[in-house]
Amino acid sequence: MHEPRPEPPELTRRILELLEHRGCAHRHLRHEPTPTSEDSARVRGEPIEVGGKALVLKVDDRFMVLVLSAARRLDSRRLRRELGARSVRFASREELEQLTGLVPGSVPPFGEPLLPLELVVDRSVLLNDRIAFNAGSLRDSVIMPVPEWQACANPTRVLEVTTEAPRE
Repeated sequence: MHEPRPEPPELTRRILELLEHRGCAHRHLRHEPTPTSEDSARVRGEPIEVGGKALVLKVDDRFMVLVLSAARRLDSRRLRRELGARSVRFASREELEQLTGLVPGSVPPFGEPLLPLELVVDRSVLLNDRIAFNAGSLRDSVIMPVPEWQACANPTRVLEVTTEAPRE
């Protein structure tokens, strides 16, 4: 006999409700925990480029979510220059938990009203026809067309702040 799978977390439910309310085409997958972009791409059956990696960053004295293609790497110097900022760093595990209630790897590519943070996107995400992302948990993914994600997530700015990630 199979154990029933636990219900998706509250934030995952809120994301799915937002997408359904706005009529955005999407597919929700429940899967084994995927702490890395590579794990996520594997269980989704999607190329890593399609993965939307959401980073919570502290830029000077404020926090924001930056979404980039999981095949790319953040160039902090370019981000500082683009935003006219003095400093940029990743949020600590404790700050992430305090701000969002989430663990690293589970942050979805959304800001207000789902997360209390500004949302910016790197152009690398917009070069794909779809985006796949962890939706508030390491066990829940959403795959959807990029234009629909952009309309639902409503990023405040599009930046070019990434470089190619080294191949291993």
